[in-house]
Amino acid sequence: MTTTDWDAAADSFDEEPDHGLLDPVVRGAWAQRMQTWLPTTRSEVLDLGCGTGSLSLLAAGQGHRITAVDRSPRMVEQARAKLAGTGTEVLVGDAERPPVGCRRFDVILARHVMWLLPDPEAVLRHWVSLLRPGGRLVLIEGVWGGTGLSADRLTALLTPHTERIHHEPLSGDALLWGGEVDDERYTLVARLEPPRRHREVVDVHLILRRGPDVLLARRAGTGYADGLLHAPSGHAEDGEDVREAVIRETAEEIGVALDPDELRVALVMQHRGPGGNPRMGWFFEAEYDPARPPRNAEPEKCSELAWFPLDALPDDMVAYCRAGLDGYRAEERFLIHWHEDGDSVEYTPDGTRRAVPLPVAPAPTGRLHHIELWAPDLAEAEAQWGWLLGELGHVPYQRWAHGRSWRRGDTYVVVERSPDLTRDTHDRLRPGLNHLAFHVRDRAALDALVARAPGHGWRLLFPDSHPYAGGSGHYAAYLENAAGYEVELVAP
Repeated sequence: MTTTDWDAAADSFDEEPDHGLLDPVVRGAWAQRMQTWLPTTRSEVLDLGCGTGSLSLLAAGQGHRITAVDRSPRMVEQARAKLAGTGTEVLVGDAERPPVGCRRFDVILARHVMWLLPDPEAVLRHWVSLLRPGGRLVLIEGVWGGTGLSADRLTALLTPHTERIHHEPLSGDALLWGGEVDDERYTLVARLEPPRRHREVVDVHLILRRGPDVLLARRAGTGYADGLLHAPSGHAEDGEDVREAVIRETAEEIGVALDPDELRVALVMQHRGPGGNPRMGWFFEAEYDPARPPRNAEPEKCSELAWFPLDALPDDMVAYCRAGLDGYRAEERFLIHWHEDGDSVEYTPDGTRRAVPLPVAPAPTGRLHHIELWAPDLAEAEAQWGWLLGELGHVPYQRWAHGRSWRRGDTYVVVERSPDLTRDTHDRLRPGLNHLAFHVRDRAALDALVARAPGHGWRLLFPDSHPYAGGSGHYAAYLENAAGYEVELVAP
């Protein structure tokens, strides 16, 4: 289209009664539509092919700051007069390459302009470059008597820039045109995607327990950390939740089909490898089942499967996995493990520890805070309870003249020889406390505790029915110390 053609087409549109928005009803209808097309907050709007400035005036009236451009000096002169006092800048220039330099805008508004452009594809690329991240194009177009630009065609031109395109038909709203129309008229509001949200790979790890041991696989032929040990692991795929992912990876790597009910979340860790991007790792725990022994199901990626004591892990491990297992053994639940770019992916015993535990929220209302036991002999109680609670993962917490305490997490157990004690014996068969019950990780750990208990002042109750004194399927041990206190230890 030549310059003369452009000016003739533009003049013909501006001469239409509706295009100047002289009618208050028409003007009100356009103002109402503009409110839905433009941002609700004050924005920088570039009105291209502004004509006499009718849409610019509506946008300015809604609180936006306007820069208007038209190639016709006559149009620009009228627009400046119409927009006087609104703070609008009106420039003479081509809509294809508006004279705005390096400025960026929140909105580019163009009405009945795109259909006139000889290369709309190139123009859209340039217009998009003038928008701030998250900006939008508001393009009002149509097809009149077979001439113009259809919504389908303009949508196709916009698709390479964004998928967020809102098509709003306008033909059926007679108020916009001052009367009924039967051709295609529409607006496309194309919102450019804002800067991409931070996305992380999600990986999953299996801590397969066989008593005190965990299963590790030696990587081979993968191009990453080959020769080092790592737990069975992999990435969550599109559409998978993390539990589905670890079940799939376990079957693929070690040939074990896990049921979802067998899995327990052990640890969540955000990790960044040297020179890499952050990722989120979910560590799941499951118990070894002798009926389903693991096997090396991916020999092309793994040269060895072996069991290792959790409290004596080897050094030739991937540092990420080692940090996760160390955190798991310390009963941390959330960790950040951040490598510096020069770090090695291999665990180094004397290297800087990169894992930082994150504190969890305080205990909610109603959880047990502590238990206090009054004992007739503090020294004896300290020896007996101190051993048992230590074996169960409690650590010494408080110490004062008449008592001691041991803590695990936000709960602790107190043993005290109070001066107010009225009796020297505890009778668990009288009203009051009968016994304390504690979880034990597995049956092997429970059996080991029972075997060592007599050496620390505890005897096994109900030996004839042990370990099912609590009923079939309830694997537990009942211990009593010299002062008559009973403890129940329960294994899964």
